[in-house]
Amino acid sequence: MAVPDAPRLILVQCHYFDAGVCRSCTLMGTGYAAQLALKQARVAEVLAGAVPAEAWQSPVTSAESGFRNKAKLVVGGVKGSPTVGILGPDGRGVDLRHCGLHEAGLHEAVLTTAELLRGSGLTPYDVPARQGELKHVLLTHSPDGELMARFVLRSPGQLTRVRELVPALGEALPGTRVVSVNLQPEHKAVLEGPEEVLLTEQETLPMRVNDITLHLRTRSFFQTNTAVASALYRQARAWADEVAPSSVWDLYCGVGGFALHLLADGRDVLGIEVSPEAVLSATTSARELGASRARFEVGDATTYLQEREAPDLVVVNPPRRGIGSLARWLEGSGVEHVIYSSCHAGSLARDLAAMPSLQVREARLFDMFPQTAHHEVMVSLRRR
Repeated sequence: MAVPDAPRLILVQCHYFDAGVCRSCTLMGTGYAAQLALKQARVAEVLAGAVPAEAWQSPVTSAESGFRNKAKLVVGGVKGSPTVGILGPDGRGVDLRHCGLHEAGLHEAVLTTAELLRGSGLTPYDVPARQGELKHVLLTHSPDGELMARFVLRSPGQLTRVRELVPALGEALPGTRVVSVNLQPEHKAVLEGPEEVLLTEQETLPMRVNDITLHLRTRSFFQTNTAVASALYRQARAWADEVAPSSVWDLYCGVGGFALHLLADGRDVLGIEVSPEAVLSATTSARELGASRARFEVGDATTYLQEREAPDLVVVNPPRRGIGSLARWLEGSGVEHVIYSSCHAGSLARDLAAMPSLQVREARLFDMFPQTAHHEVMVSLRRR
């Protein structure tokens, strides 16, 4: 009988947390084994009415620090002495440039970008005063060391200063591939605005995940933890291969992560997504793979599919709110198999209750967000 690994007892320590300036990591100070057990118990309790105990597989673990591939940095302070991190209770910037959650290449990018901002002439946005220009810097780092940098401005007034920053950013961080300015003129808690100005020739950040290269555009969603996202896609592929569907729909497909991982000989894959930019990214990846049987279309998952013949397998990866009325459609559709990936066990439980003819046969927790109570759960369902 195999001896299980000993629980990891070394705690991740964060001086920002210890000093009380950032409490975003609500489980900081709790041993990782205990964190994982707590999350598993919580999601199992919420889903107890739909997921039998024997359906749970062992959780997929993560590195406890250095796992984030993206940094969403609030810019505060003053011109020449900016802070990058979060807003404090008083609406002023709190500098978190040494946050231990960022993977190594991203950590370097945060430090370098923060230093370049000092001499850029850009004026940080002062939230209480509603003055200034630079609101956020959004950085995404790929497994191959490439970088996407987005600068969120209140208006185009300092766009030229960001444009002038691009060569210095590329020289300091040679992996810089995509740089853009996002314009967010409104004073409200919304990270970005409707207009994006691309400042580089390259439009996409290639994100290599397992044997697939996804293309992220400036507004593309991708999971925060590349290693755990890779495991999530591998699990979906394995569950799909067990039932060997000839046709697959990937609803809320984003840039095509699930759809492209579920490609197989003789299998047709259709991805549906409301974002034209995401569909363009997914189509680009499929073309590079030579995947002629994968196609992606812009549309709303709930209304688009009402009059179409159901496939053998449907994959859904919705926002936190869940799939809503789509659950009723799936219940009455005759679809034999569903794979549902969720970042909110509560909405997943509600949707599963609306699909009583589909039974959970396997379930797994993916620890996408160590040091926090956030979770990702994926279940595989079969029609009774």
